[in-house]
Amino acid sequence: MNTGILVLLVAFILFGVLAFKQLNALILAPIVTIFVLICFDMPILGVLSWPSTAQWDFGTGLIGAFMPNATKYVTQYFLVFFVGALFGAVYQFTGAAKSIAKWMASKCHGQYVAGIIMTITGILTYGGISGFVVFFVIYPIALHVFREANITRRLIPGAISAGCWTWSMYGPGTPAIQNVIPVRELGTTPTAAFLPSLIITVLSYVMIFGWLEYRTAVFKKKNILFDDVSLRTQLTEDELRNEDKDESLPNVWIAFIPIALILFFFNAPLFLNAQGNRVGLPVETAVFIGVAVATILMYKRIAGGIDGWIKIFNKGAADSGVAILNTAIVVGFGGVVQQTQGFKDLIAALQTFDMPPLYFVFFTVAIAAGACGSASGGLGVSFNALKDTYIAIGAPLPYVHRIAAIASGTLDSLPHQGAQITLLGICKLTHREAYWDIFITQIAIPVIAGLVFIWLGMAGM
Repeated sequence: MNTGILVLLVAFILFGVLAFKQLNALILAPIVTIFVLICFDMPILGVLSWPSTAQWDFGTGLIGAFMPNATKYVTQYFLVFFVGALFGAVYQFTGAAKSIAKWMASKCHGQYVAGIIMTITGILTYGGISGFVVFFVIYPIALHVFREANITRRLIPGAISAGCWTWSMYGPGTPAIQNVIPVRELGTTPTAAFLPSLIITVLSYVMIFGWLEYRTAVFKKKNILFDDVSLRTQLTEDELRNEDKDESLPNVWIAFIPIALILFFFNAPLFLNAQGNRVGLPVETAVFIGVAVATILMYKRIAGGIDGWIKIFNKGAADSGVAILNTAIVVGFGGVVQQTQGFKDLIAALQTFDMPPLYFVFFTVAIAAGACGSASGGLGVSFNALKDTYIAIGAPLPYVHRIAAIASGTLDSLPHQGAQITLLGICKLTHREAYWDIFITQIAIPVIAGLVFIWLGMAGM
């Protein structure tokens, strides 16, 4: 194997192992970047060849390649993360997200429980609410309905995360960052390649729903139910107690109004962009409208008036800082990787397979997302490094947009992904107990959806 490609493979494995060990991305990415800088002759360092390193200084590499890519990502996407975090905080602390979730959960009547939880989660995230907010809102509701239906809680992580990170992330018109990045990078619209995008979004939803129901039946047949003594962590009575049925929550239809406004203003054909496409408002503006309307409609639900709302906005702002930094640092690592000879050799090797352009886009974005353990990070890395290549090989940009969004949500869900580790911790389950359903719903099914989309695109749809 090419030595440079081997070094990158080792770096990606190291990244995954350290992420799995829950090392913070702010430490993890620089460490793996330094490993890459040590192993490669980086032109930006002025080093002639390894091991001639008398004047070598990895600080120069971090400042010259790592930080510019990280800061570029922050510059481009900070406001997207910022308004999204504000919206999530408003919906969390006013109870608006819980109102929607409980209303929908009440409709299942003990049937299709796992699929309904996936649906609720997807609707909330499709409406612009951060996945990490949804985790904490949905889990106690999922726990309650799973217990009432006597279904194993092994399926809860798969149901919640499938709603967050699949069809709601790559469906046409979603304000998710994975749909926003291609808009910014390619000049496309949020509904790019609308018809095939809609088909694979519905297909993804149906396949995931079907899988969750199939697994529910399998567990029931094996008599693996909610009370499962084989699980490593058993829940306490406090964790299992029912929520207060008299809890005051916003009217569900009022809770839907800001979400509907975000989707309308983000997708309505109000303006012409530089490419001549009719587009809606920028996602930051659309979500800010949602924040403003939600604040007005639910102002009285927060105790303390202005002071109470300031605390909520402060919490959202703090959350946005953590989210954008964690992702930008990963993109910084990718910025160093793309300057290595190993990366150039890897891309050249992929191109020798003479695969159709749409397959090339799919595989390169999926690999980048898997290496980063992040869908948005993988998109940032792949577009930063390969956008010109995607254009040069003749891939239609609307199809590149959607394929990249789908592919970014495949290998990013390998076991080292921080979001999966966080969710499993919330659900008090291990990878061994719950990861198989995450793998099927968030890697296998999106890969199928991506391949179907490519087939539809190559068929001229």
